[in-house]
Amino acid sequence: MASVREFNLPDLGEGLTEATVVRWMVAVGDVVTVDQPVVEVETAKALVEVPCPYGGVVTARYGDEGTELPVGAPLITVAVGASEEAGANGANGAAGSAGPAGSEAAGASEGSDGSGNVLVGYGTAGSAGRRRRTRPVDGFHLADGQARGGVGTALPPSPPPQAPQGGAQAPQPAPVEPSQPTHRQGPVAVISPLVRRLAREHGLDLRGIPGSGPEGLILRADVERAARSRAEAAPAAAPGTAEGTAAGAAGAVAGAAPQQAAPTAGRAPIRIPLTGFRGTVADKLSRSRREIPDATCWVDADATELLAARRAMNDHGAAHGTGKISLLALLARICTAALARFPELNSTVDTDAREVLRHPDVHVGFAAQTPRGLVVPVVRNAHDLDADGLTAEMSRLTESARQGTLTPGDMTGGTFTLNNYGVFGVDGSTPIINHPESAMLGVGRITEKPWVVDGQLAVRHVVQLSLTFDHRVCDGGTAGGFLRYVADCVEHPAVLLRTL
Repeated sequence: MASVREFNLPDLGEGLTEATVVRWMVAVGDVVTVDQPVVEVETAKALVEVPCPYGGVVTARYGDEGTELPVGAPLITVAVGASEEAGANGANGAAGSAGPAGSEAAGASEGSDGSGNVLVGYGTAGSAGRRRRTRPVDGFHLADGQARGGVGTALPPSPPPQAPQGGAQAPQPAPVEPSQPTHRQGPVAVISPLVRRLAREHGLDLRGIPGSGPEGLILRADVERAARSRAEAAPAAAPGTAEGTAAGAAGAVAGAAPQQAAPTAGRAPIRIPLTGFRGTVADKLSRSRREIPDATCWVDADATELLAARRAMNDHGAAHGTGKISLLALLARICTAALARFPELNSTVDTDAREVLRHPDVHVGFAAQTPRGLVVPVVRNAHDLDADGLTAEMSRLTESARQGTLTPGDMTGGTFTLNNYGVFGVDGSTPIINHPESAMLGVGRITEKPWVVDGQLAVRHVVQLSLTFDHRVCDGGTAGGFLRYVADCVEHPAVLLRTL
């Protein structure tokens, strides 16, 4: 006898209380195995594939793509043992149809009692089973995306359940019943649930929108562009009244002047919810502005010698079969040396206790642009790494950020942030401090400029460095000393040798 088990959104760790459904990986009627990923959700920190601890037939899904669900809300219901029952019923039904379906479902039901593992963060151990679809068999008729039965039943061959009567227990969230068959032939190249929500609000089919992001990824700008194009084309394509159509036809025959288009009403602004990842970024930046009395100082530095030193390192590495050193890694190495001299800037402020917490370890965060927006991965114990180690770790974290596989632990716990906005062709900036840290070093683009060297005018590679700091942890003299030391190391890399 089949029993229906309800699987709720698990605790995803790191104090996360909700998640947004990005992509369903199973449909109603699918047979799932223990620990098989069933849905991809977006938390405030990362994309997560959530595995189901039960094996059986999916009888309902809760939450459409783009829906935000709190932790503990129902995700799916699974009829545990229903696949075996379907196979038994099929054996008594029409010959030739029950055998394959029954054996297929029975094979997927192994271990359907649940994994017993605790689902915190990224699911249970072990590999996910292969996803299968059931075929219509006697007693179930589970087509792709349809279920004959309600939550809490063993899927008998009966009509869909009616709405609960007065006095009944509080209704569960309505399961998502897929609409009429569409022309879907694979996952849509969309990461952000906001993009999906915008497409639904404007009635747009994402498969008809070309993506301008990496590998055809559909971005928000692509949806907004498609919405504007359709809105501009709508007045011209809208049919007029019978009189206007007749008058237009008569005017065309008589060579009359063309009709002028009717004035269009003002278009409503597009509403973009600040939820999920973007909502967390907005809250963090707002809190930083409210709590931190920040100040910024900046200096221009001649980076010609630093670039020459990097070329020498890379030439040496090529001759000995080692990888190249990134410029960002060299700047991170300079920052760790500067923080050893000015530890006040490697601090956080406990506002409740009115204390400054000065951290002995340096965990350097660096800004990385991804299709989901700006993220800040953290290099743990950066002070213990050399230029090669920093390059390797930054490369790993950057690739994970682009793939959307950063874990919450990869983006928390930083004590200092390095922001290379020069990759956007920007010279300077006054960034917002990454709360609860106390300082951020900004690096502008490196460009050729006239520069005085030994009393002579020369063309040099110049970069602007800016330091935004929390004025509660230090005064301007400390911040200026830190920034001047960083600039000296950029201009004369040999200065760094004195601190190694």
